[in-house]
Amino acid sequence: MTEFDFKGRKILVTGASRGIGEAIAHGFAAAGGEVTIMAEDDGITATAQRIASETGRPVAALRCDIADEAAVRDAVASLGAIDVLINNAGYQPRTPLADPSPAVDREFRRVIEVNVLGTYFVTRHALPLMGRGGRILLTSSIWGKTGAAEYSGYCASKHAVLGFMRSLALELGPRGITVNAVCPGWVETEGAMWTVRQIAAETGRPPEALIEDYLRFQPIPGMMAPRDLAATYLFLASEAAADITCQALNVDRGHFIG
Repeated sequence: MTEFDFKGRKILVTGASRGIGEAIAHGFAAAGGEVTIMAEDDGITATAQRIASETGRPVAALRCDIADEAAVRDAVASLGAIDVLINNAGYQPRTPLADPSPAVDREFRRVIEVNVLGTYFVTRHALPLMGRGGRILLTSSIWGKTGAAEYSGYCASKHAVLGFMRSLALELGPRGITVNAVCPGWVETEGAMWTVRQIAAETGRPPEALIEDYLRFQPIPGMMAPRDLAATYLFLASEAAADITCQALNVDRGHFIG
């Protein structure tokens, strides 16, 4: 990814303590960007130190629950300026509506708070710090274009992210800010593998068999690694993508056609 040059550009990546977010932050740091990562969990500082050690670039860390607007406002204001905003933070619980447990209601509310309201809060408070030539990228999902049984909350939230992206692109285009989304397919992250193990435990099927079923119609075989997605974000944030906005790009090895 050395073909991209983000020297002097200030990058904020949310949900970057691990997985896709960490890989995106690593890519921007390796390309010379001034990267700040934001996440709710305690591991955010260690992740920033790891990326800095591997890339030779300083990386700042902000611990923040993006569903808490006051915390988001204060955290974002501390940055002073933002050139590239990567709204990557997300939550992916099962929310089977046939389950009468109050826990399902709590999970449904939380996924909307994080994936929809959290994305809104970060964007709303970052926008005053962005100027012409700015880039806003959002992580949706191929499930943001389709559906998945027992994941109604997550799917609804990712559909909402795409609607938000399209509306925002129309609003910010005249200001010279592009807005796009990336829709990953099956990526081997802690969250994805936890989901697979949970379903395996409930169905009695081996995790490997489940994964094989999920990917059987995928033209390019296998799950992606988080690092496989990073170049897409760098491209969409670069000058080479200055004429691309209001787009939802599938990066899924052909898993979803539509």
